[in-house]
Amino acid sequence: MGQDGQQPTGREALMAQFSRPEQTFPTLTPVEIERLRHFGELRQYKDGELLFETGKRGPGMFVVLSGHVAITQRDGLGHVTPVIDQGPGQFLAELGQLSGRPALVDGRAEGDVEVLLVPPDRLRALLVAEAELGERIMRALILRRVSLIQGGIGGPVLIGPSNSAGVVRLQGFLTRNGQPHHLLDPDSEHDAAEMIARYSPKPEDWPLVVTADGTVLRNPSETQLGRAIGMIGGAKDDRIYDVAIVGCGPAGLATAVYAASEGLSVAVVDTRAFGGQAGASARIENYLGFPTGISGQALAGRAFTQAQKFGADIMIPMSVSSLDCSRANGTFALALDCGDTLRSRAVVVASGARYRRPEIANLDKFDGRGVWYWASPVEARLCAGEEVALVGAGNSAGQAAVFLSGHAKKVLMIIRGGGLGASMSRYLIERIEATPNIELMFNTEITALEGDEASLLRRIRWKSRLSADEDSADIRNLFLFVGADPATGWLDGCGVTLDRGGFVVTGAQSEQNQGRLVAPLETSVPGVYAVGDVRSGSVKRVGGAIGEGAQVVASLHGYLGDAAKPAL
Repeated sequence: MGQDGQQPTGREALMAQFSRPEQTFPTLTPVEIERLRHFGELRQYKDGELLFETGKRGPGMFVVLSGHVAITQRDGLGHVTPVIDQGPGQFLAELGQLSGRPALVDGRAEGDVEVLLVPPDRLRALLVAEAELGERIMRALILRRVSLIQGGIGGPVLIGPSNSAGVVRLQGFLTRNGQPHHLLDPDSEHDAAEMIARYSPKPEDWPLVVTADGTVLRNPSETQLGRAIGMIGGAKDDRIYDVAIVGCGPAGLATAVYAASEGLSVAVVDTRAFGGQAGASARIENYLGFPTGISGQALAGRAFTQAQKFGADIMIPMSVSSLDCSRANGTFALALDCGDTLRSRAVVVASGARYRRPEIANLDKFDGRGVWYWASPVEARLCAGEEVALVGAGNSAGQAAVFLSGHAKKVLMIIRGGGLGASMSRYLIERIEATPNIELMFNTEITALEGDEASLLRRIRWKSRLSADEDSADIRNLFLFVGADPATGWLDGCGVTLDRGGFVVTGAQSEQNQGRLVAPLETSVPGVYAVGDVRSGSVKRVGGAIGEGAQVVASLHGYLGDAAKPAL
């Protein structure tokens, strides 16, 4: 409220929509602006000119020296909405400008404007060189992205029923990658109904996705959507990186942060989202330094931002189909699914593991239609007031059960073994036992899934492993946390040794390494390392993965240093 109980107006009203507005939109002092001048260049814009445009790559951070810039949201449906007005001493940018990603909003000059433009590479240098000022700027960039996400400002518009498989899949993808988006349900939104009438989608076309330039996609794949909104490109020309990291989970992110901060050129590739399996954890309470716990998404998001701050090139969603270890011209070659080739002097395998699918008839039929492999707010929304089932006995299963219990009427926790003590942390066991709407079913396994004509899950059947007893329940959402298999198929034919389970063997454990001095995380191929869950013998914990990611950087320096030495 404004003074005397009046409603706020103008800039006050706009600022009120943001949490922590003074930190989100700080005003720099003249002294601070002077410190920024050698990082940028002066630019002038006439009244009405665009400084940056939705959907087009942003040129960097603008520091307003004189005049005002109006920030507006423009979606692919033709709607333009005021966001905020920025004047002298304020700066225009958000997280995407650390890596030159497309702008999520428009910035238009109101009257003549003079700015200092700091391009992405100089912005990253500024954040490192000017520690105190860089901290204020970085905090503002993060808070602005959070505000865009929470307000549904910028990004693509998804049109379709909120419970359709395609909507849930793409919402999950965008959410886990920290991408703002907006969902319109045709049952309640006039604009959505008009789009439906125009494009007449079939059920398999859900959702329609409208990008900033008005392009309409019908139920696109995650890679197609990522390309359409400018999340990804291919490898940068013929650049040769010091290290290519395959996998953007905790181990890969830790490697990226430490390697990039120590001056190595780094590329990171992941097939779906940053954070890996840990990124889907509702709350991690046994990670050092977070006594009240932290969500996997928040932890991974911070590391993702750190890696970009230090200059790592991150390509998501992007898959590596194969690794060529012949080292033609002294480099490894990673074949990407887009057809490009990524070249690097060293490789870190951090591809983690893929969710294991239990042997249940018709399981594939219900993937994304009631069967889920992670529990995020997107899936939890579908469970409000309903009974759900969850299979698993590890920490991920326990975290998911506790999280879902806050949304669902009841959580049936189905456990194949006779207890939780062998596979779950004690604090989680106590939390589960104290939660009244979690029911534990030991020595039990699911035998069948049943659905309706639309292939949506409607009922599950299970049996006791100790007797012939069978039972069933009307369950519309089933969550599976039954372990994972290593994602190492892309290593076939390159000479990297795997154990019987398909995990990467490192150090002295590898027979190929017998008789030579090798680093503990080096594989059977010199210059290729493995960290995190994909490594044979790893502890399969977030803390362990991050520790290995930090540890491997010393080995990378040693290998790259030796490779650069001339032969005697």
